[in-house]
Amino acid sequence: MPYIMLIHWIADFLCQTRWMAENKSKNFLALSAHVGVYTLVLGAACLPMLGVVPGIQFALINGVLHLVVDFCTSRVTSYFYQKQNMHAFFATVGFDQYLHFLCLWWTLSWIRLAAI
Repeated sequence: MPYIMLIHWIADFLCQTRWMAENKSKNFLALSAHVGVYTLVLGAACLPMLGVVPGIQFALINGVLHLVVDFCTSRVTSYFYQKQNMHAFFATVGFDQYLHFLCLWWTLSWIRLAAI
C-alpha cells in the first residue's frame, strides 16, 4: 500500500497542472483531463505490481472514483478558498485525500480477493 500511496501522490499532485487544479471545480474538461492523467499514471505504475488485467481494472475503477470524489470536493475547496477560509479549505483537501486513500485501499483489497 505505501507504493500505491506514493503513486497516488505523484499522479494527483505532481502530474496535475495549474490549469487543472484551478479549473476542475468549474470546468468538466479540466476535471476530466486531471482524472485522465491520474488514471494513466496510476495504471502504468501498478501494472508491474498487479498484472495487466487487474492493473487496468484497478486504474479504471479508481479513475471513476477519483472523478466522483474530485467532482464534489473541488467545489467545496473552491468555495472555501474564495471565502479565504483556509482552515476549512485545508480540512477539505485532507478529507479529499482520505476519501482517495479509502478508494485505493478498497479496490486493492477487492482486486487481491478476486485473485484468490
